[in-house]
Amino acid sequence: MLNRYLVLEDGQVFTGEALAAQTEFPEMAGEVVFNTTHSGYEEIATDPSYMNQIIVMTAPMQGNYGVDDTVWESKKIWIKGFICLQMQFSKNNSSWAQRLMDHKVPILTDVDTRKLVIQLRQQGTPWGALVQAANESAAKERAKTMIEKAKQVDGDWVWEASRKEALEIIGDNPNGPRVAVLDFGAKENIIRELKTRCSHLKIFPSRADAKTIEAYDPDGIMLTNGPGDPAEVKNAPQTIRHFLGRKPIFGICMGHQVLSIALGAKTYKLKFGHRGANHPIQDRILDMIYMSSQNHGYAVDSQTLPEHVLVTHKNLNDQTVAGFFSEKQNCLGIQYHPESHPGPHDAVKLFDFFINKMIAKKEKSNHAHH
Repeated sequence: MLNRYLVLEDGQVFTGEALAAQTEFPEMAGEVVFNTTHSGYEEIATDPSYMNQIIVMTAPMQGNYGVDDTVWESKKIWIKGFICLQMQFSKNNSSWAQRLMDHKVPILTDVDTRKLVIQLRQQGTPWGALVQAANESAAKERAKTMIEKAKQVDGDWVWEASRKEALEIIGDNPNGPRVAVLDFGAKENIIRELKTRCSHLKIFPSRADAKTIEAYDPDGIMLTNGPGDPAEVKNAPQTIRHFLGRKPIFGICMGHQVLSIALGAKTYKLKFGHRGANHPIQDRILDMIYMSSQNHGYAVDSQTLPEHVLVTHKNLNDQTVAGFFSEKQNCLGIQYHPESHPGPHDAVKLFDFFINKMIAKKEKSNHAHH
């Protein structure tokens, strides 16, 4: 009988069990990250921001409320592996485990997730591999080769996750604005939130050039979430720079980071990232403190932002930049997920701020010019 292991790149080994039902154990390598939210395993697995990542869930019981296709954040499962303490696999409900197996995602259960997460918090985000082997030393050998290979993927993960064809969507509000969406690996819920408020949306690939977007003549531009390192994203910073000060721009998560780069700022890798649904935010735009849903491994260096850009949102756990706004260039960057899912909905009003304040302000000044 082969055993199932998680091996980290420094050689640490965590033993687990695979579900008896998962006879085929697809071995996978990826970045090992953890999420502290108590629910939302489906939204997490289908969120393109988790591309190339093995997810460790800190809440003990997973799969305990089944599955529901309406909460999916994209058309497929992006995670490279699912690690938890217990997986619901009983006669009356095994739907989540079954779904992962159908998508060839390795499941490792009965792992000491507390010990593993403490390790990830102390040492930072390592690469790792889920393997099956006769013993630990054989597991380490297998994992080493897999991790080396996995780390050679192209750095622009956003391009990998992005739609390659532009897509037009008719919005639900005929009096709403036309918004161009730059797709960095968008969660469906960002599209859903925009659709209810806009008359028209057009989603563009991450490397679309300014001319192509200009031709659509949008009232505002949305930059979505996405996976990987913002500094590796090709083309988008130049495209955004072209529109700065000319069109209202709202960036979420990866969109916020790439927007900061377009503004001349720098980003850096967090030690273990922010992934969960209970991160407190101080929001100076809505003038509230609320809980937020987060999923990112990088942050914006506030010291490098230009003077006209104000840090308007703070992560109260570690004081990192959670958002910024420039009155002068009418652009807003938000580091967490105002479209929530999974998680609290308090920040959803930022979409209204984008539509009713930022875009409306631009339309007022346009009327003044005519």
